[in-house]
Amino acid sequence: MPVYSMTGYASAHTAAHELPPDHPTRPEPATLLAVEVRAVNARFLDLTLRLGEELRSAEPALRECVAAQVRRGKVELRAWVERRQDSPLRTPDQAELQRLLRAQEQVQAWLPQARPLSVAEVLQLVPRAPAAPVDWSAPLVALTQRVLHEFNAARAREGERLGDLLRQRLRDLRALAAQAEPLIPQAVAQQRERFLQRLAEALGAAAVDAGVLQERALTEAAAFAVRIDVAEELGRLQSHLSEIEAVLERGGEVGKRLDFLIQELHREANTLGSKSASLELTRVALDMKVLIEQMREQVQNLE
Repeated sequence: MPVYSMTGYASAHTAAHELPPDHPTRPEPATLLAVEVRAVNARFLDLTLRLGEELRSAEPALRECVAAQVRRGKVELRAWVERRQDSPLRTPDQAELQRLLRAQEQVQAWLPQARPLSVAEVLQLVPRAPAAPVDWSAPLVALTQRVLHEFNAARAREGERLGDLLRQRLRDLRALAAQAEPLIPQAVAQQRERFLQRLAEALGAAAVDAGVLQERALTEAAAFAVRIDVAEELGRLQSHLSEIEAVLERGGEVGKRLDFLIQELHREANTLGSKSASLELTRVALDMKVLIEQMREQVQNLE
């Protein structure tokens, strides 16, 4: 199953001549039905419908269509009927022309400078016959489903790109974890050498029982090794990385699960930094935090 981004856009239109021949009320040939869907990230599904007045009756069906295809995101669906300018003109009858002529003569009687009406002005003044009501529900739902299919395809492409970026960050984090593992024994060895140096200085400065100092040095070295041991943190970090890979592989609605795992990664990186006993380990922990923050920003866009 693909991973979907919460951001996407798609639109489409259906001309009147594309409606089924047995449609109960066919509109003018120059009429267009248009649908547009756009979305950005949000914690839950936040759907807004912006419909033309003649499309209001289809609102419940449209909400059901979107809810079946989209789980999270701030989604805006716009639908409207557009009547193009190249629609056929209605030829006025003789009675309408006579009424316009009488009106023109009355105006010119009072305003001799008024010019006669042009053909374009006559056609504009002739009232159009009221259009027969059109039931747009079925074609609107069908067009919306088509737009949602394209919308999800666009979200899947964006989700695939985000998934690739996350997998690259996972590889980078594994490489940093591999760098951190040998740093702990090195830090313990260095600290043991410092303890032994302090032991030698103490023996040279005063008559102190060497056995007592040796035992104290070993005790401090052991306590230091326990204090800076991050094997458990690195193990949990590797486990979280593997789980993120598995979630991406399964696909579907992954955003909330990944968001939780990113928080856990951040906690382990913080602990790693707090236990740092060397500049190298501190740098590794900081680099991990940068990568995890980048992952967090990308996960915020996944459904």
